[in-house]
Amino acid sequence: MRPYYLLQESLLRRNLELIRRVADEADVEIILAFKAFALWRTFPIFREYIRHTTASSLCEARLAFEEFGSLAHTYSPAYEEDEFGEILRCSGHVTFNSLSQYERLRPVCQRFAGHPVSYGLRVNPEYSEIETELYNPCAPGSRFGVLSEQLPDVLPTGIEGFHCHCHCESPASALEHTLVHLEEKFGRWFPQLQWLNLGGGHLMTRKDYDVAHLINILRGLRTRHPHLRIILEPGSAFAWQTGPLVAEVVDIVENHGIRTAILNVSFTCHMPDCLEMPYQPEVRGAESLPFEAASLPDARERNIYRLGGNSCLSGDYMGSWRFPEPLHVGQEIVFEDMIHYTTVKTTMFNGIMHPSIVLEHADGTRETLREYRYEDYRDRMD
Repeated sequence: MRPYYLLQESLLRRNLELIRRVADEADVEIILAFKAFALWRTFPIFREYIRHTTASSLCEARLAFEEFGSLAHTYSPAYEEDEFGEILRCSGHVTFNSLSQYERLRPVCQRFAGHPVSYGLRVNPEYSEIETELYNPCAPGSRFGVLSEQLPDVLPTGIEGFHCHCHCESPASALEHTLVHLEEKFGRWFPQLQWLNLGGGHLMTRKDYDVAHLINILRGLRTRHPHLRIILEPGSAFAWQTGPLVAEVVDIVENHGIRTAILNVSFTCHMPDCLEMPYQPEVRGAESLPFEAASLPDARERNIYRLGGNSCLSGDYMGSWRFPEPLHVGQEIVFEDMIHYTTVKTTMFNGIMHPSIVLEHADGTRETLREYRYEDYRDRMD
């Protein structure tokens, strides 16, 4: 069996309906961040609920313009001058990471004076509740955003918005606390702005997320600053729990009493956030146990296994899970919630093939959106 990601349309629409309700009730715009989800063949579904997307590169900006059908909200830590004109062509909003970058590229912006682009600056409130340092954009010494003491009293001509991103799968309370710091440090510039982008990381589709509190927070912000258009650009929230990665056991090995089921997928290639975050994903029908459980004396009797990927990286494994029965070669292993971020962060390290991408329509029928072949790997090296 070839492994595959299974995106379930009914679950995707459930998330989209909630996101649209939040946008309507809070009077804000919520847009899709491609860094977490970029399956462009599903864009017709998204366009029923949202109007815009956010990009972090020229490729993503082109995807927004050419496939989603609207101008991108683009932010990149570093724009290259030779491709910046093309980014402007595909974008309706462009955010700069620094004042110096804006000044350096201003001549290019002026050449596109007839194109409807609104320019902004990323600001750093120096506050974040993200616990994993790898994902914290407000850590001391961060390369992201302008500090309040670096801004002049009057913003540079042409700057119409601020962009602030300091959340990662965060609750509504994190936004509430962030706004205190953001308004304290940057509020005096708000009268000079037209829009405020609060970035991503607002995991409003998670079951325990306080959606009503989020709406009230955003309404309060709109009341305090009624002239500002408020934008949120979550990634995970759109595709959260919309489908699994389906794999298969291809071998079972044992070393010093630890049994590892080797799969036809790779954690490093196909589920990199598991190793980066790190976190142990949920496996359907199995009980997630502490890492050391696979080495316990009774692990065999309790059907406890590590799961290993099919790359040559030594650390391409996770553990431990307890299964109701002993595993066997050919058995299906289903990793839950593997659509957001995972599908866009895969690699072909070792020449390992990407899992196929399958869409399960609302009526239960399945459509294979993409199958990968040798040529996909070969042509990356061309």
